[in-house]
Amino acid sequence: MAMQNLINTGVSACDVFMLGKVGETALSGASLARQVQYIMSLFLFGLTSGATILTAQYWGKGDTKTIERILAMGMRLAVTVTLVFTLASLLIPESLIRIFTNETEVVRQGTKYLRIVAFSYTVTGMTQVYLYIMRSVERIQVATFVYLSSLICNIILNAIFIFGMFGCPVIGIQGAALATLLARILELILVIGYAKLFNREILFRMTYLIHIDRRLLKDFLMYAIPVILNEVLWGAANSASTAILGHMGSAAVAANSVAQVTKEMSMVVGFGISNAAAIYLGKILGEKKYKHARVYADRFVKLSILLGICSAVIILLSSRMILSVLNMSPLTKDYLRCMMFVMAYYAVAQTFDETLIVGIFRSGGDTRFGLIVDTVSMWGFSLLLGATAAIIFHFSVPVVYVLLMSDELIKIPIIWKRYRSFCWMKNITRERGSEENTSMP
Repeated sequence: MAMQNLINTGVSACDVFMLGKVGETALSGASLARQVQYIMSLFLFGLTSGATILTAQYWGKGDTKTIERILAMGMRLAVTVTLVFTLASLLIPESLIRIFTNETEVVRQGTKYLRIVAFSYTVTGMTQVYLYIMRSVERIQVATFVYLSSLICNIILNAIFIFGMFGCPVIGIQGAALATLLARILELILVIGYAKLFNREILFRMTYLIHIDRRLLKDFLMYAIPVILNEVLWGAANSASTAILGHMGSAAVAANSVAQVTKEMSMVVGFGISNAAAIYLGKILGEKKYKHARVYADRFVKLSILLGICSAVIILLSSRMILSVLNMSPLTKDYLRCMMFVMAYYAVAQTFDETLIVGIFRSGGDTRFGLIVDTVSMWGFSLLLGATAAIIFHFSVPVVYVLLMSDELIKIPIIWKRYRSFCWMKNITRERGSEENTSMP
């Protein structure tokens, strides 16, 4: 799962490094335009997390019929959410970009990118729901194949469209957006092919898409809504941090564009471990093997610390290479150098926190705690301090960045106490008979 997240993050990283060769304005425009997709992805992650929580436990219980209902339910909700973001990106792209910056040229470049990549949103939503359900039933390899194929396609098409290879005209930032769109379409084609040709155990049924089980929907929303709110507020705080840095100059925007990709890559390990913990522990809790769940949870915690340290070392070792290949001003490189150091210790804390909140706690349906602790630590602490330092006291970009990235550190003792209480170990499945004759259009 960590490898899948790394591959998926590589699509954004590909845009960043290739557009970094074009110039800071194109790089900044694409980075800010991706904030719209980033916020949308948080809604999707909330939906898929709610689906994962239920699916993993029903998988442990052996109830594939309910899993098929969850798949259809998640697909319907994902299409609804992504259509809203698609319409907003097509109708008011400039207004969306201006939330993050007031520099005219950056807004113009970002608008070009957004108007093309918006068509990939619904495709992404459908693919993501299906692949997350497959993860939850231990069909891991299909997502790896789909995302790897998408990454290879994106890299090749980026090179062709951005730099005008093989006789194609040079279309810069629009080429990056077009490459991303085509790569996402390839993902959906591969998913449909797998569903039709190979998957005989968990089927997508149109009747479940039209008629939704009321009680299952209630369970889904009970666990998904706190996750959605958690992810959206967490993502909104990250976008607010980007907006704060965006109004501190183009050098800060460009440096943060690369730092954001570094942050996403540092989160790859955390997301991989947390997703694995949520699915594996959810399956065990669905089987009502509580002693096993406790032992394996301890192992996931230890693994998160070890891999978090490894991520920090990789970030520090790779920072010099990243600085040498990008076409940036000396000031931008100075900012980026500081941000990479911050990302190193951030990776350790983030991997630990992510494993417990997103993985272990959510495996037993404990989703409200994460909403509370993430919201307070970001909106009530790190974002508040960072905004005050930037807007009122006009501190330097490195100081502001350190404050904006301090939330993961203060959460550690709070979530550790929650973990040791073991109140998260619950079976949340229903018996098959309680779900019959409760469908709704």
